Amino acid sequence: MKVEALQYGDRKVYTVSAFNRGVADWLSRLPTLWIEGEVTELKRQDRWQTVFFTLKDPNDGACLSVTMGRGRFDALKLELENGRRVHVYGRPELFEAKGDFSLRALSIEHFGLGDHLAALERLKAKLAGEGLFSPERKRRLPLFPRRVGLVTGNDAAAKRDILTAIQTRFPPARVLVAETYVQGPYAAGAMIDAIAELSKAPELDVIVLARGGGSFEDLLPFSDERLMRAVASCTVPVVSAVGHEQDTPLCDLAADVRASTPSVAARLVVPDADELVERLDRARAGVARGARRTVERDGERLERARERLHRAPGLVVQRDRERL
Repeated sequence: MKVEALQYGDRKVYTVSAFNRGVADWLSRLPTLWIEGEVTELKRQDRWQTVFFTLKDPNDGACLSVTMGRGRFDALKLELENGRRVHVYGRPELFEAKGDFSLRALSIEHFGLGDHLAALERLKAKLAGEGLFSPERKRRLPLFPRRVGLVTGNDAAAKRDILTAIQTRFPPARVLVAETYVQGPYAAGAMIDAIAELSKAPELDVIVLARGGGSFEDLLPFSDERLMRAVASCTVPVVSAVGHEQDTPLCDLAADVRASTPSVAARLVVPDADELVERLDRARAGVARGARRTVERDGERLERARERLHRAPGLVVQRDRERL
């Protein structure tokens, strides 16, 4: 149906309905295409004929509304859930009555492990080219941090491991904990906000970013480009303690120091109190030995001087007698 404009003198004016109909008609002529993103706000009800979800770009947070017929969606048997990265095949459309733009999905596929790895390699090469992983950019950790920041999940084993290790290793340590999402579509943004807030805390000298082990998908937020840049630009040194020793998310490369496990991170950020006491004892003993040697040496010099002074009058008398 042709979209007609209303004529007001020399001005053509379209009604909202006509404008939406024209845009919808133009969109319908666009080709179908594949879109990549993370599934969020997934809504499916048995009584609904349509499944709704939002496709989010993990790099910059851009969002796209997606609709799909429930029958077609169920037939795919994807067991789709929020946070899952997917490829969606469809075409753009406009719901004329409300002017809502969306993508009408025709098919959905899980984003494969190989695709994930390829995307991470591209991102790694890009950030490395910018010098984000350069050793010259790394900062040394403070020997005696006044305050340690910890970004981790709520009730996470990693949090307990780090706090226990820090308190055991150096009881006077002060730790400021920021609990946040460490998994799922909101994790990267939440961790970025937590790092920004912690870095503003007074006397904070180092931040530990920690999470226990998990699947490849679980650890993907720790390879988010936005998080890499936040870690690299943080005002204090950052220690990455994510996953197990074999896990290597990109935040390990962006951080100033990489810890193979959360427990190792605790050993990196605070000194060992027992070792410090031993070193102080050795230093005290060394000072005592040095003081004793100095006193003994000075005593020997005084004794030799006393003997010389004792002999001096006799020598003078003897020389004078010989002269006479």
